[in-house]
Amino acid sequence: MTSSAVNTIRHQCCVVGGGPAGLMLGYLLARAGIDVVVLEKHKDFLRDFRGDTIHPSTLELMKELGVLDEFLQRPHQQLKHFKLKIAGESITIADFSKINAFCQYIAFMPQWDFLDFIADQANKYPSFHLLMECEAVDIIEEDGKVSGVKAKTSSGPLNILADLTIGADGRNSVLRNRAGFNVQNIGAPMDVIWMRVSKKPEYSTEYLGHVGQGSILITLDRGDYWQCAFVIPKGQFEKFKEHGIDYMRQKMVSKMPSLKDSINEIQDWNDCFLLTVTVDRLKKWWRPGFICIGDAAHAMSPIGGVGINLAIQDAVAAANELVPTLEGGKDVESALAKIQKRREFPTKMTQNFQVFVQNRIISNVINESDTESIPFPLRVLQTVTMLQRLPAHVIGLGIRQEHIQTPDIKNVKH
Repeated sequence: MTSSAVNTIRHQCCVVGGGPAGLMLGYLLARAGIDVVVLEKHKDFLRDFRGDTIHPSTLELMKELGVLDEFLQRPHQQLKHFKLKIAGESITIADFSKINAFCQYIAFMPQWDFLDFIADQANKYPSFHLLMECEAVDIIEEDGKVSGVKAKTSSGPLNILADLTIGADGRNSVLRNRAGFNVQNIGAPMDVIWMRVSKKPEYSTEYLGHVGQGSILITLDRGDYWQCAFVIPKGQFEKFKEHGIDYMRQKMVSKMPSLKDSINEIQDWNDCFLLTVTVDRLKKWWRPGFICIGDAAHAMSPIGGVGINLAIQDAVAAANELVPTLEGGKDVESALAKIQKRREFPTKMTQNFQVFVQNRIISNVINESDTESIPFPLRVLQTVTMLQRLPAHVIGLGIRQEHIQTPDIKNVKH
């Protein structure tokens, strides 16, 4: 009888998930001299239809890290006004040019470019380790404490032992389930069909979305193509498929007739990606030796594109607490509780904002096909222009904005 030994490695911190939250936390920890390994189950970051809105709060962090100029050299587009076309009228939802930030705009950048940039910065530090094609499948427990994870790799199973494990593996987190966390499902009335179509020079980039006749079409300017989001009622994707691809194309063209030729490029459902919208959060984010952050702790609605930025704020807050704790040999559990306490309030408030928009605006539009009027909250927003600063602040800077408090070992005198 033979048995194959499982390889085992040890690091001070193990971060599971190479998304925005996981990579940013890994970067900040390594930057402060903490030994950290980040596990990413894919072989690269090239995955389409991921959040690619880089908000002023994240750009502010890039400035604090001293890498903003280098970051903005990457291809991106800038949006200063969040405008929708509703029932033939132009409605400004948010004016980012008035917020208190160095960069008064949202930057649209493919998420793979953003993640590549963060990984490049982190790799400058010897205590940063990134394992690609390494998928965490379970936690390792010792005496009721999480002491690492079990993972599968292309070369076989691998155990990663760590003083602290961070679950940043997204809204379908394996680790939060293995850790036995309770999830509070808040719900959402819609799903989103994502696709990309070519962009012609004559197309207008003034509006981010087109609303009316029972549907919503969001068009994100990606330079040489549109990344389109077609919003449908929750659970109706199969009915759309029964009607045929031409049915959806006609609905999209009714929103933006100038896109007709490009929309006809969508040949079948294989050209589309369904995002099942989920809004939820954990009741408790941590247990001894383990904490969840980002979407693993709180899945966000795509409204406002705030998910990626809220996840990054989590990472900054976590690093601010963990670096002095790990360096000083202090009580880690106390630090984990402080991280949840600090980030739970902005999470709840942001989700409350999203739920209000979902229930009072989006739900009414997508479930009433004959509705052509502007929803009352948006009518007020358009009439009292000063109010446009509120959604601009919530979307652009978030609630309880975080700042870099951790040191850079390259700039620390020994």
